[in-house]
Amino acid sequence: MSDSATRRDFLGTVAAAGALPMAAAAAQPGTTTEAAEWPKPRPVTIYRLYLGRSGSTVNRRTGSHVQYLTWSPEEVTRMDNHLRDLEKTLGDVTFVGGETIPPADVAQVAARAASADALLLIWLSGHGGDYATLEKLNFGLNQPAVSFFQPFSGHGWMWHQQWKNRHVLLLSTSDWKDLDEAIALLRVPALMKQTRVLAIEGPRGTKAACSAEEVKKKLGVDLVTVKNPDVLAIAKSIDPKAAEAEAEQYWIKPAIGILEPKRPEIVESARYYLAVKQLMIRENARAVSSAACMGDPRGCLTFSKLNDLGFVGACEGDIDSTFTMLLFSYAFRTPGFITDPVIDEAKNAVVQFHCTSFTRRPDGSRMPFLIRSQTDSGGGVALQVQWQVGEPVTMAKLVNLDTMLAVPGKVIETGSSPLACRTQFTQSVRNASHLFLNWGAGAIVRPGSPGDLSQYAGAMPMLHRSVYYGDHVRGLQRLGGLMGFRVIEEDLPA
Repeated sequence: MSDSATRRDFLGTVAAAGALPMAAAAAQPGTTTEAAEWPKPRPVTIYRLYLGRSGSTVNRRTGSHVQYLTWSPEEVTRMDNHLRDLEKTLGDVTFVGGETIPPADVAQVAARAASADALLLIWLSGHGGDYATLEKLNFGLNQPAVSFFQPFSGHGWMWHQQWKNRHVLLLSTSDWKDLDEAIALLRVPALMKQTRVLAIEGPRGTKAACSAEEVKKKLGVDLVTVKNPDVLAIAKSIDPKAAEAEAEQYWIKPAIGILEPKRPEIVESARYYLAVKQLMIRENARAVSSAACMGDPRGCLTFSKLNDLGFVGACEGDIDSTFTMLLFSYAFRTPGFITDPVIDEAKNAVVQFHCTSFTRRPDGSRMPFLIRSQTDSGGGVALQVQWQVGEPVTMAKLVNLDTMLAVPGKVIETGSSPLACRTQFTQSVRNASHLFLNWGAGAIVRPGSPGDLSQYAGAMPMLHRSVYYGDHVRGLQRLGGLMGFRVIEEDLPA
């Protein structure tokens, strides 16, 4: 199905339903100004150092001196300049250190590097230094680390395998773009340690993910429970004119149409967003999930906008998806869409649908959207968003804090079935039959027994997944190495 056809069908849905007159759908300016109202995390400090070797050695057989093929100062200068540019591009990283070993003393460097968030080792040309230096640095034990080994940097690459389970990302490549991607991932553990997540009426999900102690231990995140009446009390205090302006500027004007909801309902949803925003800023939170989002007002618009802004808003208290979306936001700077997927073996695909899709693509432009009611109840305010056909996407979920389920594919069509939630699109997969019979990949276990009240919480991680623009499977595998979680490609046999 072509993009023009899907857009025509999408707009046809509006006309058939007797929508209000449509405003022109246009990309809005970036929302960095509003996002700046949240407290800003401190920059991640990455201690860089170079491993090289210079001088000569004695040939044991002949007794003659042999000169090493050595690195040059220009090599270090070139890399320093590259990292300086990358620092500006990322905006939340500070590179410190910069010594070369030798001649720098390893013990002194290790002492200075211990206070940094992460470690970056760059192997220089020629013989590339002594790999035993890494042990003296407690490589990968005190901080997550990246080891960037380029071809012709010596023979030490043979020993790198011994550090692969130490929260170390090992690179052997001539492409500096791989280094840039690795450094972007290296930021994530430190950013997670600065993150507070608000769980309205408590979290729902896997047992480990619902434990504030386990979450702090494994991800570094502070998980805080908030009562919904407290949020509603803040909503009552919001200036009605501010809610009107929010509804008009961010939702009503950019929408290509409005079907079921009346204007006061949209304004009330915008008022709830402003309340959650106020609470998050006050609590210095970067993410919120709500087990009360199906109440009045519903949280669909709130979560959509939070995800548009680069934060995380997660429906139905799904804490596993909340942490997944945080990881994607920090690592790949892309928002996530929590879905209720179903599998279609005839199309070798999975159909993704729910009522709270983000609208802003990673490039800042907005996807066309209708303002609708929430499907299950027929009330409230939700969105029908048109995802872009042909774009690569990744379906994922971190469960039990130790396993990332991931399925790459492409958007092959959009839909508008009355049997599903408002935003609907179909994602290709590699083996739909295997995905159907392997759902959860054995990583999610249904708790309890018939009548056990914990079963609904147990259904949340089994059902929900989240979807992101882009193919991020390799990035997830690398991030898993840094943070200690395994990655299972759910649609492929083990």
